[in-house]
Amino acid sequence: MRLVAISALIALLLDQVSKYAVVHGMELARVRAIDVLPPLLNFRYGENRGINFGLMDGDGDLARWVLVVLALLICCAVLWWLRGAPQRPIVFVSAGLLIGGALGNVVDRVFYGYVLDFLNMSCCGIRNPFVFNVGDIFIFAGAIGLVFFAQDKKRA
Repeated sequence: MRLVAISALIALLLDQVSKYAVVHGMELARVRAIDVLPPLLNFRYGENRGINFGLMDGDGDLARWVLVVLALLICCAVLWWLRGAPQRPIVFVSAGLLIGGALGNVVDRVFYGYVLDFLNMSCCGIRNPFVFNVGDIFIFAGAIGLVFFAQDKKRA
């Protein structure tokens, strides 16, 4: 479980440092858009009050706190699930990344009322209108890691 905590802490810190550096340090909140490697990578300011891609976007305080509690419950459920998961380092790191990314978004919701998003990627003539953050990358990577590496080969 120590590996879970270390991975979660690293993911949480990288998420929060990246948000601070880009949104506040590079003043993305003021300028709204910075082209980094267009069209592949751009910084676009976003405030996500919902879930992924703005689903369940609610401006009310109730929605904010429901999403905070839901994220914390999911983190607890992942920790509970780990008790019976294969005891491999990659499984613990994956769980830690998922938890750390989720906690990064929880920190945003608590302090700002929304999740700060700033990454935008487009390619091949297709313009992506959505933005995400480093925490979202960790959530995705952690979930994929759990899907692929948390299978009990004895039971399979």
